[in-house]
Amino acid sequence: MKRGLVAAVVVTALLLIYLVVAFGRGVALLGSGDLIGVLLGVAVLALPVLGIALLGREWWLAHEVQQMADELAATGGLDADTLPRTAGGRIDRSAADEQFEVSRAAVEAAPEDWGAWFRLGFAYDAARDRRRAREALRTAARLHRSTRTA
Repeated sequence: MKRGLVAAVVVTALLLIYLVVAFGRGVALLGSGDLIGVLLGVAVLALPVLGIALLGREWWLAHEVQQMADELAATGGLDADTLPRTAGGRIDRSAADEQFEVSRAAVEAAPEDWGAWFRLGFAYDAARDRRRAREALRTAARLHRSTRTA
């Protein structure tokens, strides 16, 4: 099992434990009978619901990204990670910026190509912009789903 997957499973397990504890506290506050306690209980119960929804969304995205990666690998469309790295293992920033420009141009040339969006997501990741990386991968997943249903 890959180290990243193990870390994700461990963090997910810890978050689920926290959410179960928060749920228990919310139920206890609801049972207090005090108006403030009940209102706080409702607010605390919202946290586990929101947490599970967000957690499910991230795991589903990871599943879709893996499906897209497998499909690209099977067709030879998955770029190899050849970016130079520093002694500490980080991707060289100037090389990441160059890769980003190539990926951005590919998306501009073919905005409906899920593979281009997929590669842009990983170019954002290499440039250490995780928020935009996830947005690009979500766009790739949406486009990928639409090509399968079309």
